Amino acid sequence: MSRVELPVPSFFDLDKVGAVWRVPYQERAQQAQQWAATHGIKPAAEDGFKISLLIVDAQNTFCIPEFELYVGGRSGSGAVDDSGRLCEFIYRNLHRITQMIPTMDTHQAMQIFHAVYLIDADGKHPDPFTLVSVEDIKQGRWKFDPEVARGLGIDYEYGQRHLLSYARQLRDIGKYALTIWPYHSMLGGIGHALVSAIEEAVFFHSIARYSQPNFHVKGNNPLTEHYSVLGPEVTVGPDRQTIASKDLKLIEVLLEFDAVIIAGQAKSHCVAWTIDDLLQSVLERDSALANKVYLLEDCSSPVVIPHVIDYTSVADAAFQRFANAGMHVVRSVDPIANWPGIRL
Repeated sequence: MSRVELPVPSFFDLDKVGAVWRVPYQERAQQAQQWAATHGIKPAAEDGFKISLLIVDAQNTFCIPEFELYVGGRSGSGAVDDSGRLCEFIYRNLHRITQMIPTMDTHQAMQIFHAVYLIDADGKHPDPFTLVSVEDIKQGRWKFDPEVARGLGIDYEYGQRHLLSYARQLRDIGKYALTIWPYHSMLGGIGHALVSAIEEAVFFHSIARYSQPNFHVKGNNPLTEHYSVLGPEVTVGPDRQTIASKDLKLIEVLLEFDAVIIAGQAKSHCVAWTIDDLLQSVLERDSALANKVYLLEDCSSPVVIPHVIDYTSVADAAFQRFANAGMHVVRSVDPIANWPGIRL
């Protein structure tokens, strides 16, 4: 492992990053073993300085143009460009990254942030990207759909109280208002899958380094949004009963690594809230632990919906706050060996 960086394998095609295709597993597995032998890549279990790469929601639904919630950023090509850079980063640093930790945003139709969950006085569902406020619910602008209550087996009166409590909690803790998102990351659907090029890179790494990826599914609770992989937006219901909880086990796993690298989509939402939850856990333990976190700023883009909403400044402000807390904002094109605090 004397090389600072490895070359990018010849099979990687940057022009295919924005498309969906089948990964040829057997062929890539054979190439990965040959690659390891050629470049003297050792099994991850032998790493003295252990590095994790947390890949947040690099799924088709967010990263492929024309899919449900494509994150184009201001350039319009944001997530595609990010995925290309992330793949190249993985290949160049294959011998440095100990374990991949991909997260999978995972939904079904009847969830609090999907249109079918709510109706207005005329029985119509909200349009995608509708923001639902406390006042909207109090005034009856939006209410819990009784057919969803029956479909999910939820008491209607409880569901309506939960809706109001939920919106109020989001407001009081300073999070985004309840947003009605297009149906996305649907369990079992093609949008739920990892971007093919990233899936290929993760698989190639797992074979070359004998390192099993640590996949994490999040977002399938119908009663709460779940931007952060480390915890839902709201954890208690209207009667203060627990409806969800933080993933304390994953937090502990991350903090056991000597370095945690974070990339993915979207910078303004799932990435930012994941980092924020990790930071809060760090501050509860030892603020110095923030120094082991590295944010790949050129491998994440914010949500930008032209003529509707632009979260770029919000995302940039969040990353500045993370940097002020001691985390490192880095770029994928810079060798890991040159990053501050990395000991290889």
